[in-house]
Amino acid sequence: MTPTPPARELSDLAAVRAALTRGRAVVLPNPAPLTCVVAATRPEAVNTAKQRPAEQAVALWAHHPRTLDALTEQLDLGPDALRLARRLLAEEHLTVLAPVRRPGQAPPWLAPATKEGWTLLFGARWQPLAGLLDAFPVLYVSSANRTGLDPAPGPAAALAMFPPEVPVLRSPVRDEELGEELGENGGEDLDGPGGPRRAATTTVRLHPDGRLDLHRHGAQDRAFADPEQYLARLRSRQGR
Repeated sequence: MTPTPPARELSDLAAVRAALTRGRAVVLPNPAPLTCVVAATRPEAVNTAKQRPAEQAVALWAHHPRTLDALTEQLDLGPDALRLARRLLAEEHLTVLAPVRRPGQAPPWLAPATKEGWTLLFGARWQPLAGLLDAFPVLYVSSANRTGLDPAPGPAAALAMFPPEVPVLRSPVRDEELGEELGENGGEDLDGPGGPRRAATTTVRLHPDGRLDLHRHGAQDRAFADPEQYLARLRSRQGR
């Protein structure tokens, strides 16, 4: 009789940090209403983990000050639009499509996130992961799903979806701490049945003149009846 392999377990921060250092893809959790993401220092590692072509475009995780500063010279945005881009990433936790100033000359660290003159920037940065993220200023990221499946809402779902070579980080905070972090809806972050449906981030397109379009529906805009209602609220919050 073939012995039953031991049950796979979630990984701790040390194991995930080691995997990222070796260029492997890892799955990281997010607070509600966002789903998990798969990230790596190599774009092809992200795509391979998702079972899609290695050369497919991915998002650049614009979470580190050095990365954001480097983007200033690469994006075709004026000073006001650049400041708006930073706020959309850091405060609204959106994914942003931004125009590239010289698409054919995008540096190697930006090229994997650039397609047809636009670059895809991911902004969510959960504070409990700050110590891990700060060690990797350049990361590539995508929703934590395998081809044909919905993004994993939490670590347990990701563990069942991804193979053993892709470590899945356990939630860095305890259930009782989630309430403190997320307010009265803290329980929504639990990875289990009965909670509200999570979703990947909303994606907006930021034009050179600062105009905003909704590119992809997601967690942030799903409560609004139509895209323009959400964009109007977003512009109001950002003083546009």
